[in-house]
Amino acid sequence: MDVAAVELVGERVRLEPLEQRHHDGLCEAIRDGSLWELAVTMVPHPDEVRGFIDDALAARAQGTQLAYATVDPATGRIAGSTRLMMIDPAHRRLEIGWTFLGTSWQRTGVNAEAKLLMLTHAFEALGMNRVEFLTDVRNSASRAAISGLGAAQEGVLRSHMVMRDGRVRDSALYALTRAEWPEAKRALTARIAASARAAASPRG
Repeated sequence: MDVAAVELVGERVRLEPLEQRHHDGLCEAIRDGSLWELAVTMVPHPDEVRGFIDDALAARAQGTQLAYATVDPATGRIAGSTRLMMIDPAHRRLEIGWTFLGTSWQRTGVNAEAKLLMLTHAFEALGMNRVEFLTDVRNSASRAAISGLGAAQEGVLRSHMVMRDGRVRDSALYALTRAEWPEAKRALTARIAASARAAASPRG
């Protein structure tokens, strides 16, 4: 399995392997909505972003994670970050996580297309059998977005993580399997296309 970092390109989003050159743009995205203040996420404070990127690069070198800068190709601005993580070649499974977007890019279709690119890469390039998603049980927006990908909820991991504020978090576990992927891909592709058509339609 080749887990080398590769750029993933769609119509409305470009996923660039995360590097220190993305530092300033990523800080700008995080400040767009003060994302580090959200109690149901683990977004780094802008002062922590250099270390965040260093850790991502170290994990990439170990072959366990592929972190991306989420880029708006129309403007070249960084919208946020996401990653393939917990990569397990022996059992052909991984997790998509550590996803966050600046407020300006939320509910714009960027996240859906980024997930389509990552899922396609996971199942069709890396040959995964299973892709997992974990989110705070209190994060209703994230849970709805994951369900919208066609992933099934498989349970709740109790007392799973300690959050920035010290709260012990329960995590909802979702997954897509290789057998489910073709139908999920068709549905997600159709939804993205419909969203693009609606955005392009004249109003008034």
